[in-house]
Amino acid sequence: MRSQLCWFRTDLRVRDNPALANALASGPTLAIYIATPAQWRAHDDALIKLDFWRRNLTELENALRKLNVELLFFQVTDYKAIPPLLQQLLRQLGIAHLHYNLELPLNERRRDDRVNAACMEEGVTVSSYNDQLLASPQSVLNQAALPFKVFTPFARKALRIIHNSPTLYSEPVTAEGNLSTFGSIPPLAHQCRLADIDWPQPCQQWVQAWPAGEATARAQLDAFAEQRISTYKDMRNIPSLNASSQLSPYLNSGIISVADCWRNAQKYSDNAGVETWKNELLWREFYRHTVHHFPHVCMHKAYRKNTDHIPWRHDRSEFDKWCEGKTGYPLVDAGMRQLLNSGWMHNRLRMVTAMFLSKHLLIDWRWGERWFMQNLIDGDFASNNGGWQWSASTGVDAAPYFRIFSPTRQSHRFDAEGHYIRHYVPELAALPNKHIHEPADFCPQDYPVPVVDHGFARERALNAFRKHPVRKHHESH
Repeated sequence: MRSQLCWFRTDLRVRDNPALANALASGPTLAIYIATPAQWRAHDDALIKLDFWRRNLTELENALRKLNVELLFFQVTDYKAIPPLLQQLLRQLGIAHLHYNLELPLNERRRDDRVNAACMEEGVTVSSYNDQLLASPQSVLNQAALPFKVFTPFARKALRIIHNSPTLYSEPVTAEGNLSTFGSIPPLAHQCRLADIDWPQPCQQWVQAWPAGEATARAQLDAFAEQRISTYKDMRNIPSLNASSQLSPYLNSGIISVADCWRNAQKYSDNAGVETWKNELLWREFYRHTVHHFPHVCMHKAYRKNTDHIPWRHDRSEFDKWCEGKTGYPLVDAGMRQLLNSGWMHNRLRMVTAMFLSKHLLIDWRWGERWFMQNLIDGDFASNNGGWQWSASTGVDAAPYFRIFSPTRQSHRFDAEGHYIRHYVPELAALPNKHIHEPADFCPQDYPVPVVDHGFARERALNAFRKHPVRKHHESH
């Protein structure tokens, strides 16, 4: 039988993994993972996320062993070193067929193009699979066969395609295990043990907060669907509650598939909370389609090119205050400190803090985008870039430029009792509810005064955008 090679990337699971399942169905299969530390640094991958990958690779290695599949580890510097490495492996191992699941950002697509060319030179068949999306980018187009630029018509079209997809309404793809042993494996260049890869120093706090493994992800999805999804619409914006799924680290690293999440939600289809959560999955889909169709957003560029001349400020002192959660706006500071403490931030606070940096401080949104990636366990390029450009009014179907959150109003609305603020900004814990949202006149000495006045900041941002107006994008429904 022809020898198969399954290349794992951000799909660290056995269940519902089309690349693995198809490889195993085709012949004796070997699996590989290639670490690229220099690329991780170039992509600003957070230390907590890299450690999460390491721990999940241990779980994956054990799961594959039960399927009689050996997982080999390799380390090279960056993506450019992968095609020649794979070409050498294909020859040494006698591989006939390479399988992998697609990744959408531009650098990853260029890497895969070079890998495909190397495989062609070796006469090796390549099969790639869509495991990060509910519908392929080529299928969700408007009447002019162009990509959507507005979320609502995109979601309508995507839903029609999803509802007609048999794979999303059937049991997930299963891996049956190797039909026969792969055979002897010679010494291979750049091969190493998982522990020998240049991982960050592990932290016990990370392990406790974000346990690894498919079983953990499945249990978390089941618990969310059974206990909290029905109230998700009403409770999701209250950061002091455990009302969201908190599946994003598992979803974005491929420990659980988006298709599995959608299937699970379908069991509760008559509930408003379920529809709201599915809508969030569609926003995730929308941003991934945007990355595919408009690759200039992968080049540190705004989606809306007519916002390129907005006079973004590059004030390092104010940026550092934002990073450290010392802006003098309690809700903003609580969100930034949650990020520093846990490697994760509530989605409502991601919008509040991003809009504060880009509108209140008028600091280049790319600085904030990078800071989030450097600290988030669920840092994902498409979602992070899409969220930042939405907040900064530079992105696809973004918030209008005149929409500027008042941090104080957001605080009163979503943390009325101050529970979230008190947890992450303990120096304000003794303040009564009526003062905790606007503590400037009641601050303890160790809490800063507001870095900028809201009224002044709002007018400054409006003037900056008015001088460089954002034209409306017309959309065919």
